[in-house]
Amino acid sequence: MSLRDFTLYNVIERNAQVYGNRLAFVSGEQRISHRDYARRVQRLAAGLAAIGLVKGDRVAVLAQNCQEYIDLYGAAARLGLILVPVNWRLSADEIVYVITDTTPKVIVVGAEYRPVIDGARDRFSFVEGFFTLGAAAPDFAAFDDLARAGQDSNVPDFDISDASGFVIIHTAAVAGHPRGALLSHAGLLTANLQLIGSWNLTVQDVHLGVLPLFHLAGLGLLLAVQQAGGATVVLPRFDPQAVMRAISVERASLFAEFPPMLSTLLDKAAKDGDDMSSLRHLTGLDTPETIARFESMYPSARFWATYGQSEVAGAVTLSPFRDRPGSAGQPTMLNHVGVVDDLDQGLPVGQIGEIVVRGPMVFGGYWNCESDNEFGFRNGWHHTGDMGRFDDDGYLWYCGRSPAKELIKPGGENVYPAEVEKALLDHPAIAEAVVFGVPDAQWGEAIKAVCVCRSGQTLGADELIEFVATKIARFKRPKHVVFSPELPRTAQGLIDRARIKQEFAND
Repeated sequence: MSLRDFTLYNVIERNAQVYGNRLAFVSGEQRISHRDYARRVQRLAAGLAAIGLVKGDRVAVLAQNCQEYIDLYGAAARLGLILVPVNWRLSADEIVYVITDTTPKVIVVGAEYRPVIDGARDRFSFVEGFFTLGAAAPDFAAFDDLARAGQDSNVPDFDISDASGFVIIHTAAVAGHPRGALLSHAGLLTANLQLIGSWNLTVQDVHLGVLPLFHLAGLGLLLAVQQAGGATVVLPRFDPQAVMRAISVERASLFAEFPPMLSTLLDKAAKDGDDMSSLRHLTGLDTPETIARFESMYPSARFWATYGQSEVAGAVTLSPFRDRPGSAGQPTMLNHVGVVDDLDQGLPVGQIGEIVVRGPMVFGGYWNCESDNEFGFRNGWHHTGDMGRFDDDGYLWYCGRSPAKELIKPGGENVYPAEVEKALLDHPAIAEAVVFGVPDAQWGEAIKAVCVCRSGQTLGADELIEFVATKIARFKRPKHVVFSPELPRTAQGLIDRARIKQEFAND
C-alpha cells in the first residue's frame, strides 16, 4: 500500500483500534465486537492466502445474509481480492453465467444452493476450491475450515491501492446477460463518507441489515455504519417478526427497504403495537403515501429520497423526502451530476435529458464489456441511461428511462425489457412481444407483456408467465400478460413501443 492509500480493510483496522470493544455485528446468537471482527477477518484472509489466492483473484459467494458473508467481504479487503456476490434470486442459468463471467478461483455457497453449483460443476474448470457454509458435504469443503487453517498463519501483504477493485455487482441484462459493475475501495469509501455526513452517523447507530448483501443498498449501508464505528444486525432475509424484534431489542436506527417492506411493518406496528421509534433514517423505493404514513407515525424519523445506481456505488443525489416530495434529492457533496442532451451538452433548468455523473464513486467499468464501457463513459461522463431534469433549487426530478435503457424495477430489482422479451419469444407460440413497466401498489412497479401469438396458436396468460419463470429469475416474469392480434407500428414498419404503452397500459 502506498503512502496515500486507504482501503476498506483500513477501516476494519481502525475500528479494532478505536472502537475495539464496541458492538460491530449481531448475527443470530453471535455478538461480535470490532476487535473480534478484525481477528475473524485476519484468520479468514490467512486461510484464503494459504490455498493460493492472491490480489485480484475473484471469490464468488451464493448465500443468504450471514456473518460468514461479511467476514468474506473483510477478508477480500485484506488480501485485495474481488468478491462476486451472486443474486440467489436469479435462475440457475443466470447464476452460472455470473460465475463463468468472472471466473472465480473459489466459490462459497449456502447449503440450499449447492444443487445449482453441483449441476454446473463441469462448466467451472477455473474454480480451485468449492466451500459450503455449515458442515462439509460431498465435493464441498466446510467454509469454517478456511478460518481454522489460517489460525496460525501469516497474511501476505499485497500492494493494494484504494483504486483497486473490491466487488463486482451484476446489474440487469441489456443484451440478454447481466453485466458486472466493478466497484473500488475508493468509490465505496466516498459513498460511506457522504452518508456519514448527511445522516450524522455515529458509533451509536445500528443498521438493520435486511437487504441482501448481493445488493448495493444492503452492502452500502453496512459499510457506511461500519466506517462510523456503529453496528449491523444481520438478518438472512425480510421477516416482519424478526425485523420488529431487531428494532426493539437492538434499537436499530436505520435501514434501506423496497416495497412492500415498509408498508408491511407499518401494518404490523399498527395492529400489534410494535415500537419502531428508534429509527432515525430510512431510504429506498416507496410510494408517497407509505412514506407519509411512516413519517406521521414516527415524526422524528426521516425518509430520504435518492437517485443512484450500482455503477456509482450508491446515491449521487440525497435529500429528506419531505423537503421536495417527488424529487430524487439534491446532488451529494462529492459527485458532479448533470443532465445533458444527445450531444452531451448541459441542459438548462427544467429541460429533460440524460442523467450523467462524474466523480470518485463512478465504477471502474463493466467486467469483460469493453465496448459497453467505451460507449457508457463517452465524453468524460458516466451515462446512466436515465432521464431527468433539475429545478431552480437543484433538486433532481427523475423522468423515466432513456429509450436505450428502459429499466423496470419490481420490488427494487432491476429488469430490462429485452431479457423478458427474449424469454417470451422462446415460447413456440409467441411471435412478437413487448414488455414495459406499470405502477403496482405492492411492488412499486410491475412487468407487463403485450404478446402476439403465431398463426393458429393460442396460449393462456398464466401458462406463459410460468414458462418465462423457467427461463429467467421468477421476479423477472410478467405479472400481467395481454394478447393482441397485432402490435402498432411506425411508418417505417417498426414496433411502436410508445403507442403500445399508451394503448395497453390500463388493459
